[in-house]
Amino acid sequence: MPDHRAECSCGQLSLVAHGDPVNVGMCHCLACQRRTGSTYGAQARFRTDQVEIAGESTEFVRIGDEGNACHFHFCPRCGATVYCWFDAEFRSVPVGAFADPTFEPPRVSVYEERMHPWVGVPEGAKHIF
Repeated sequence: MPDHRAECSCGQLSLVAHGDPVNVGMCHCLACQRRTGSTYGAQARFRTDQVEIAGESTEFVRIGDEGNACHFHFCPRCGATVYCWFDAEFRSVPVGAFADPTFEPPRVSVYEERMHPWVGVPEGAKHIF
């Protein structure tokens, strides 16, 4: 099984995910747009026991539309988000933190009512609200 290494812009905060992700999704919600500075957030979800984290992080907790608390962990030096979680069983990693253009595409697309009209969703992805 492959290892996937993610890190912040300065390299101080890093993560290694062992094996394949449980899921890869793209979220078009306004909070993900603000968080990423892009038109959507793409993240890979791994079981917590698949993930090793090294370095110091700062946490920001955001309450989602459905009332769940999401814990975002970012580098206190460069500000890049490296992982987040809302369920202790999983860690989600922004796909861009892997800096791997061969990383698998999203299988799920959520909050499409907030999607920019020129953004494409990979063929075969499941569409959820």
